Amino acid sequence: MSALSYFKWPFAVTAFGLVLAYWLGLQTTGTVAGALSFLLIGSVLAVLEISLSFDNAIVNANKLKDMTPVWQHRFLTWGILIAVFGMRIVFPLAVVVIAARIGPIEAIVLAAKQPQEYARIMDEAHLSISAFGGTFLMMVALNYFMDQEKDVDWVRLLEERLRKWSSIKGIEIAMVLLMAVGFTVVLPEDQGATFLFSSICGLLTFLAVELVGHVLDAQEDVGRAAAQGGFGAFLYLEVLDASFSFDGVIGAFALTQNLFLIAIGLGIGAMYVRSMTLMLVERKTLAQFRYLEHGAFYSVLVLAIIMLVQSLTHVPEVITGLLGASLIGCSLLASIHHNRQVG
Repeated sequence: MSALSYFKWPFAVTAFGLVLAYWLGLQTTGTVAGALSFLLIGSVLAVLEISLSFDNAIVNANKLKDMTPVWQHRFLTWGILIAVFGMRIVFPLAVVVIAARIGPIEAIVLAAKQPQEYARIMDEAHLSISAFGGTFLMMVALNYFMDQEKDVDWVRLLEERLRKWSSIKGIEIAMVLLMAVGFTVVLPEDQGATFLFSSICGLLTFLAVELVGHVLDAQEDVGRAAAQGGFGAFLYLEVLDASFSFDGVIGAFALTQNLFLIAIGLGIGAMYVRSMTLMLVERKTLAQFRYLEHGAFYSVLVLAIIMLVQSLTHVPEVITGLLGASLIGCSLLASIHHNRQVG
């Protein structure tokens, strides 16, 4: 398959989504100028989601390549429904339902009729989301680098040291908890307690997902273990996807307060991320480029740090996207250089 053939569905969804964004703008504002504004914002949101989630595609591909074909297909079909409808629509609604203590229907009405109030509630929940997502992603990155079986290093001085430290039991958890305590001390007392609780929840979620995957993979029945192990990996990828999405969903409110426009724009971006994941797996791109995976996990580490830092100050999404793209680009160039030397 050519590279473009992987993006047939995303192209179709893009066309439909942009038409829908234009129609939504026309219905909301009643003017062509307003409709064009919605169309532009929807396009920017899609590009933002793609730029922030390219590292997500690489990390997904790293896990997906070891799953059975059945579970690969389920992740790329069921997973897209969860990613688009779950994280881009249900998640923001759930945050408002919990924070404002109102019903789901009331939250939808609030999003449609009082978008500014809806955005305010989402903004107030930003601290908890940043702490939870940042901690989870930090564990994902450290779990990759602090692996004694890892035998390829890109930034050798740092990665060799991290691999040596991995012999200390629970070192990753201690590092993450130490960082969480540090942020808790710096934050005001009322915010510090919220940050620490959310951070611990993120850590426990990571450990719970790892435990589920380990238990399912350890079943005695080999055939059953393969299927159930696929479920464990599927669950891990969905939680990972959610953590990657936190930043984009919250950041989208800086561009628009319309929940439905956010769902359209980020949904378009999510389709491209899934297609990139599929292309990376089927074309074995990670095997061809030695350090690409490293660049993605460094990007995850940077995103985790940025999400934690956002509990103190706002970090523009463009910086997050540029840093992630730069790290992946450098790892790609390093891989090409290595291939030329070996070849």
